[in-house]
Amino acid sequence: MSIKVGGTFSRSGGIVSAIGKQLKLINLKAVQRITVTFDPFQENAVPTREFLQHLSSPRTVQSNPSCLLKSEVVCDRRSPSIVFQLTPTAQAEAKLKKIEFNSANLSTLELLQLCNKHVSSLAPKEIVSSGLKTKSEKKAGGTKRR
Repeated sequence: MSIKVGGTFSRSGGIVSAIGKQLKLINLKAVQRITVTFDPFQENAVPTREFLQHLSSPRTVQSNPSCLLKSEVVCDRRSPSIVFQLTPTAQAEAKLKKIEFNSANLSTLELLQLCNKHVSSLAPKEIVSSGLKTKSEKKAGGTKRR
């Protein structure tokens, strides 16, 4: 009997590496404010709290330092939710004022994937500069001074 080929040359790094990969892709430039609401006594609030911890990491905050991160701890048996309020330019592009995730039955990895899919995709594209020019390239491409 032979063993079936799985189709990959290497194994997955696991859930921790998948979360790390999604964290590298997060871009909050299209977001003005993030509000995370959860009830700490519910068992399905753990992934939402972990997502909040990942959003408050220095690398994620560095993508948009002017983005406000607010956490609301409630005690009324509400399901956890995450609300992203968009900047005016992103609102015009997406025709939405806010994006809301009901995170009751989602894992931390799924929350990060949804954030990258719906929020990071609205971030303005960075303009790539042409690079540095040497003095000879500047002289060849520029006008002569007299």
